[in-house]
Amino acid sequence: MDILVVIDMQNDFITGALKTKDGEGLLKEVAKKVKDFKGKVVYTLDTHYDDYLSTNEGKNLPIEHCIKGTWGHDIPVDLKMTKSFEGAKKFEKNTFASVELGEYLKKLDEEEGIGDIYFLGLVADICVVSNILLVKGFLPEKNIYLYKDLTEGLTDEKKASALDVLESCQVKII
Repeated sequence: MDILVVIDMQNDFITGALKTKDGEGLLKEVAKKVKDFKGKVVYTLDTHYDDYLSTNEGKNLPIEHCIKGTWGHDIPVDLKMTKSFEGAKKFEKNTFASVELGEYLKKLDEEEGIGDIYFLGLVADICVVSNILLVKGFLPEKNIYLYKDLTEGLTDEKKASALDVLESCQVKII
């Protein structure tokens, strides 16, 4: 079984506090990919709380975003309406990457066997690159792919840098 990991496709990254260049356009394409994907889909959610600005991340990125219980934390309706969303595993993470995601995928591979792992989402140069490298550490023998046209960075230059790093770490950019 193949896996699709949807990274942080949340309102604050699409049209909110940390919106990307074309998050709305990207959302439609991501929803189509999720709908058509023949395998298991899992999601990560950037998750912060009212004390965000006092956290290490908040001190270095002082823009409140993805505060649990707010509109910005939520996944848009376009994705919620896909048939795979309701039963999908969702990983709330308080920082860039989810150790729980890596542990889950490793256990799933041991119990059921995983084929290839695909990633897409936001933001390429922060959470996307972090989660891909974390999963690569848990499952170094798996083929890992990134849909480059279904992810965005904070800037085009930062996205390009993230893609360079991922290619150096043997992630296939498609």
